[in-house]
Amino acid sequence: MASSFLSKLMRILLCAFVLSVHSSFEKKVLVHGAQITVPVSSLSPSVNCTASTNNVNSTLKLVHKYGPCSQLFDGGPINHTQVLLEDIARVKWIQSKISNSISGTSDLKESKVSLPASYGPYRSSYVVTIGLGTPKKDLTLSFDTGSALTWTQCEPCISCYNQTEPIFNPSQSSSYANISCSALSCIQLPSGTDQLTGCSGSTCVYGAAYGDASFTAGFFATETLTLTPTDVITNFEFGCGENNQGTFEGFAGLLGLARDPVSIIEQSATQYGRYFSYCIPRSTGGTGYLTFGKGTVTSASLNFTPMVTIAQNPLFYGINITGISVGGNPLSIPSTVFSNAGAIIDSGTTFTYLPPTAYTALQSAFKEAMANYTSAPPALPLDTCYDFSLLSDITVPAITFSFDGSINVDLDVSGMFYVLDPSLVCLAFVANNADSDGVIYGNTQQRTFEVIYDVPGGQIGFGAQGCS
Repeated sequence: MASSFLSKLMRILLCAFVLSVHSSFEKKVLVHGAQITVPVSSLSPSVNCTASTNNVNSTLKLVHKYGPCSQLFDGGPINHTQVLLEDIARVKWIQSKISNSISGTSDLKESKVSLPASYGPYRSSYVVTIGLGTPKKDLTLSFDTGSALTWTQCEPCISCYNQTEPIFNPSQSSSYANISCSALSCIQLPSGTDQLTGCSGSTCVYGAAYGDASFTAGFFATETLTLTPTDVITNFEFGCGENNQGTFEGFAGLLGLARDPVSIIEQSATQYGRYFSYCIPRSTGGTGYLTFGKGTVTSASLNFTPMVTIAQNPLFYGINITGISVGGNPLSIPSTVFSNAGAIIDSGTTFTYLPPTAYTALQSAFKEAMANYTSAPPALPLDTCYDFSLLSDITVPAITFSFDGSINVDLDVSGMFYVLDPSLVCLAFVANNADSDGVIYGNTQQRTFEVIYDVPGGQIGFGAQGCS
């Protein structure tokens, strides 16, 4: 029976497609107080890349790694089985990292989905393309606020996985230099990798391992990092990985944006003041952006909430969620539910993972508001789904998150749903195993917002309509 269930689950997910919205979507949205009406046709998938009309002069273009705007796009449909399974694995990895300071448990209920051991936690949904070396070579890196070290595959490879672009060859760059074992940055590197450094002669050797036994190892070095023709970081410290094994594929490595000395945020502090922002597009076929520096912020209206430090894992960006409203009505959730669990905001997790008490209240209120719509079977771990295939328009209740600082964030419609098919549209939230598990505010809920990280100011901001 278990085999039959998993087979059915895989068949459902393999034909899935992520919620995507046409560029004309905004013109079709009707807001009626605490309800929003959208055409079902706006949920169709994007088959072509549509450039955002916002922030066209931004530092880096941000795209979904499996979407048509990505260098990794192979012309085929997104493998959403992989997306869902990677997301669960990433959540388990994050919660294991923050369990000492937030939670006594770290796993989602195993009954919700069977997770193959081959799926790793470290593959963010979105990528950016940077230039490395002199002359520069373009490399597509996974963009991640949950990791600190930036690394890429390097020749000569002891073992390298398949990537779309040519593997970086440091011998062809005039600006490459290895870092000494005695250098302070080598000594401090374990805070950003959770691994001890080593030495090859006098050269610093790094390693970073992930929860599924994937790892990268190689030389810790400096290079010239090019963001735009006028945004160049010299002597940028990164991992030049000659031995990279596990579940990585397609992209050339990772761009680390977490809070640690080795992060690009800290390394570029004199240039950009430890201030950055990004906007995740509404559609997987759209383009967003990643910018560095306060002067690049474009949203006219910003609301800030305090940035919280997670005691045992300061790499993550913590936030305080204070409540959720559905259809303009605050849910009856005890204030201790969020404060006891603690929460982080993460660019690499697809859904928002809530304490069961909060999720149950959200699910109940949402179902009540959607009572006139036909329900559909769950697509685990998503369990609140609808069939919109015979409808021309739908009216959904607004979902609002409240954060410390008395700010309210009204989710875009694209931040409410995960669409596998017009006949299978699911609420894009997941219940944790226990109320004590760490809460993760995922990237679906961040769609269309300019999310600002003011590290020296100790605050995170949200600007509506940051990108389309």
